[in-house]
Amino acid sequence: MNIQTLLNTRIQNAMVAAGGPEGSPAIVRQSAKVQFGDYQANGIMGVAKKLKMNPRDFAQNVLEHLDLTDISDKVDIAGPGFINIFLKPEWMAQEIRRVLNDARLDVQQVSQPQTIVVDYSSPNLAKEMHVGHLRSTVIGDSVVRTLEFLGHHVIRQNHVGDWGTQFGMLLAYMERLRQESSEISMVLSDLEIFYRDAKKCFDEDESFAVRARELVVALQSGDKQCLALWNEFIDISLTHCEETYKMLGVSLKREHVMPESAYNDDLASVVTELNHQGLLTESKGAQCVFMEEFANKEGEITPVIVQKTGGGFLYSTTDLAALRFRQHTLGFDRGLYFVDARQSLHFQQIFTLGRKAGFVKPETSLEHMPFGTVMGRDGKPFKTRSGGVAKLSALLEEAQERAYTLVSSKNPDMAEEELKNIGRVVGIASVKYADLSKNRTSDYVFNWDQMLSFEGNTAPYLLYAYSRIASIVKRSETELSTIEGVISLSSIQERALAVRLLQFSEALEQVANDGMPHFMCTYLYDLAGVFMSFYEACPILTAEPEVKASRLLLAINTASTLKKGLELLGIETLERM
Repeated sequence: MNIQTLLNTRIQNAMVAAGGPEGSPAIVRQSAKVQFGDYQANGIMGVAKKLKMNPRDFAQNVLEHLDLTDISDKVDIAGPGFINIFLKPEWMAQEIRRVLNDARLDVQQVSQPQTIVVDYSSPNLAKEMHVGHLRSTVIGDSVVRTLEFLGHHVIRQNHVGDWGTQFGMLLAYMERLRQESSEISMVLSDLEIFYRDAKKCFDEDESFAVRARELVVALQSGDKQCLALWNEFIDISLTHCEETYKMLGVSLKREHVMPESAYNDDLASVVTELNHQGLLTESKGAQCVFMEEFANKEGEITPVIVQKTGGGFLYSTTDLAALRFRQHTLGFDRGLYFVDARQSLHFQQIFTLGRKAGFVKPETSLEHMPFGTVMGRDGKPFKTRSGGVAKLSALLEEAQERAYTLVSSKNPDMAEEELKNIGRVVGIASVKYADLSKNRTSDYVFNWDQMLSFEGNTAPYLLYAYSRIASIVKRSETELSTIEGVISLSSIQERALAVRLLQFSEALEQVANDGMPHFMCTYLYDLAGVFMSFYEACPILTAEPEVKASRLLLAINTASTLKKGLELLGIETLERM
């Protein structure tokens, strides 16, 4: 049940019946303050202005055509024409009962599911995944989980970088090691060291650099021996990624990898098609597309270069080929690209050109989902203490170690195996939640103390809140199926908890529509806080039988909602901490 959608529909219909134009927006929002009800409709003023009416008079006309008696026990007009809606406790109690008996928490799947391609993570296989890949990976994965839960057909696309000039350098180094009879898999166990050593050879040994350039040509020409060497490197590199994905708890698998190299055979035809459509212009030997939409104040246009002087292709060419593949082969209705904000102009140009070239249908939605940078305390992109880029696997290992130390200090008598599992769950959850809880478009500072704190909007706080509620339910020694009677919402705290529980689907829709998991994080944090206020004011285990049953149902619903919300964020829960 989505209350916001229900109210929007009914108020829109009443506005039209009151003389407003078709499609008049009701603009229903959750009320910021309890004295303004549970929901507030703010669309009256805009429509009244168009009708040249007094907003309060139009609001009164709307109320005369609005019937909310089944779900609301009070509707009033406030200020210049706001409509405040107070939900009926009896109706909320019935809805919560229905949620309790539904594994999906009464969240309905969309009536018109879309095919949605989500492009996320996309590491460069020349190196191991580092902290810079964290945001794309965890934000993208959370949105994917949410879209699938809502019933959309989601296609994950891990557009990994596995092609280009730098791979000639890496292949030349592999070739040299093989000639020296070195064990390639052992040397590649640390890709950062491997890349650094290969780069050193490239910079200092001209014969090595020449060989590297030859191998680039051989690779792109389909040389079998070169491809075999390249495939070996790619396989080991992807294994590194898979280990990190498993540790991080994201849903990406090898089957979701759609690398740059997959489009190699299509790049020339992309350029040919652009040329046939008269979109190409030669500039200094390169093939470019100049679009007026991207002219600056002086009339200068930053072109999209699709083929370099000498015939080489670029990221823009690969992204255009990917667009065409996703439209014509995958048949997507919506494409989400979780790539950092520095690529905003690139995607604006690619999406515009893709439409001009007919690679994408006019109705297909293309959305760049930019994100900010993970910063260190010095205000610069996060680095290790030695000043290097932090490997993501090392960061996650450190998170687990820190969480283990923290949990061990709080539970000295707990079994070692359980402590390690709790340390693993809390450590990984803390890193992920610290990222997911921030507005996607903002930079944020990586801070161990904050993310591992049991206070504030953090993973440890939410995990503890869930385990505490689970403990209360367990101590009640009551099965859900045996709890009878109605849910009573007689106190302010019971009512506030009920309202927040019924707003779960609204948080889901925000995540799905805007690609911003922080909406779910904020919802879960608020829900946990509202529950704690309820628990302090409304005893559960010591209450009279009927009251105990009602409050237990609210507690069980809260636990189920927290668990499902965290699951959709890609975070495991613990029954005890």
